[in-house]
Amino acid sequence: MEPDQLRAEVERVLADLTDLGGRLGVDVRETVAALRARADDLSSPVRLPDAPPVLGVDACPGGWVGALLTGGRCQVLAGSSLARLVELARESAAVQVVGVDIPIGLPDAGRRQADVLVRRELPGKGSSVFTTLTRAAYEATTYAEARAANLEATAGTEVMSAAAQSYALRERILDADGYVRSGPPVAVVEVHPELSFARLAGEPVLAGKRTPEGQQARVAALRAAGFPVPWLAAGPGYAVDDLLDACAAAWSAARVAVGTAECFPPVPEVFSDGLPAAIRA
Repeated sequence: MEPDQLRAEVERVLADLTDLGGRLGVDVRETVAALRARADDLSSPVRLPDAPPVLGVDACPGGWVGALLTGGRCQVLAGSSLARLVELARESAAVQVVGVDIPIGLPDAGRRQADVLVRRELPGKGSSVFTTLTRAAYEATTYAEARAANLEATAGTEVMSAAAQSYALRERILDADGYVRSGPPVAVVEVHPELSFARLAGEPVLAGKRTPEGQQARVAALRAAGFPVPWLAAGPGYAVDDLLDACAAAWSAARVAVGTAECFPPVPEVFSDGLPAAIRA
């Protein structure tokens, strides 16, 4: 339901409640005022929180592209490794949280609940959430070896082959995994841009992120939240859709920084790597 429609429906219900209270001789003014305030909250866009400097990061063909959100501005950065990108960002601002669109916390066997739950949150866009393979699969140096390793690791739970799309992220996943396990000077959390955009827009953005319609919808959602969308242009190793995903990641990182982000699952899973596996938005 659109915000204006929601407000009109709420006002109709509140008018009925006020009328009923009058006929029953019950003072419902405080109740109506509280419900109207709640309606204002529900019909307002999800605003950009007033957060400390944060960095949103998306994997791209050239490595990583980042959206540094600080002081009401968004600066675009790029780096060949996640460590280098965070280092560049910290040269400009005291980054508190880094939101990365890449799996953090690799399972030993079976599926991650983070992937399962977020896929359910994205009707019509569930295919954008790739199933994270096991650590053994990502440590394999060829796709054939990864498939065999994943089948062996998941035997006895739910036998899972290794999707080529999931394995294609191997280099970026291992880069992020190594960085997070090294004990970085900032908090690094996993995000998913399609979930971020769904929260920003109030529903999943079904138009493809590489299409003009999809990019316009994503820009509109960011701007409605007060996000300072940077100049949108392809750069060294990244495309416009990569940059938009980094902006969405920064929005979620800001919510993490101020403690208002959702977490899927609410209590992160922890596998043998000791990393909390959860997607935040």
